[in-house]
Amino acid sequence: MIDFRYHLVSIVAIFLSLAVGLVLGATALSDPLLGTLKKESNAAIKRSEELRARQLELLKQIEGEEQFSRTVARQLLAGRLKDQSVVLVETPGAGQESLNKISELLGEDAAGATVTGRVTIQKKFLDDDQLATLDQLAEQLRPAQMKFSDGAGPYDKAGQVLAAALLTGDSAKALRDDASGKATLEAFKSAGFVTVSGKPAQHATLAVMVAPSSPYQDGADVDNRALISLAGALDSAGRGTVLAGPTTAAGEGGLIAALRESDAADEVSSVDVIDQSSGQVVTVLALESQIAGKTGHYGTGEGAGAYLPTPAPAPGGSG
Repeated sequence: MIDFRYHLVSIVAIFLSLAVGLVLGATALSDPLLGTLKKESNAAIKRSEELRARQLELLKQIEGEEQFSRTVARQLLAGRLKDQSVVLVETPGAGQESLNKISELLGEDAAGATVTGRVTIQKKFLDDDQLATLDQLAEQLRPAQMKFSDGAGPYDKAGQVLAAALLTGDSAKALRDDASGKATLEAFKSAGFVTVSGKPAQHATLAVMVAPSSPYQDGADVDNRALISLAGALDSAGRGTVLAGPTTAAGEGGLIAALRESDAADEVSSVDVIDQSSGQVVTVLALESQIAGKTGHYGTGEGAGAYLPTPAPAPGGSG
């Protein structure tokens, strides 16, 4: 009869054999596996280094293109907007730096236009709780000859009244002091809907509206429609309007994206690369095309038909 000691020795032998088998098996498999992992790791490191080098190359290229655009901008734009005047309209959340650079390129030392001033739309203008006040103000300030279309909402009315105070389609009437326009702007300013600098009530012939850098969050669709309504009113009151902003404004929920999907896209041009030097040049070219009755959507974002007007208008052709 087999005793307990024999069973114990047998069991120990079996487990020992299993352990030795596992060790030998792991050792036999580890060398090829480690070799494969090492090759894949080296390949990933090499690819990462290649991508980093390519990134640095592209950054240098972009810097060079930006430098080129800044250097030739004034020469390229010289006199293109001679005898024209431009008002700048800043939306809530728009970047100041791009707006300032646009103003420089529009001026007499570059495109030759006169910048009448700047109107900054305040957040209160887009506040749903202020719709009744905005509607009442627009009704009070409406010029006697102005008619609102059937079904016009508060933003439609306010946009039409503001546009009439800022723009004219007749160059002979531009850059003239207008007591009525000044009173309109002062009323909107006193109500907290806008702030102004310069002399925007003197009436410009063209307008550049700058879109917010980031899409609005709560109520974005309503806010975008309100500003698109204003852009359309500006275009109708003058000789042309361009809505410009960074690429983010052409992304989902952005103001430029909303414009390009609206009926106003047939009248108001857009540029989605205003944060780049070349994009600021394109904005001026888009204004010139507006004078010629051509609407376009430029840049690199969704809905852009080209990077710039093609063919670019000849210098001095819009004077």
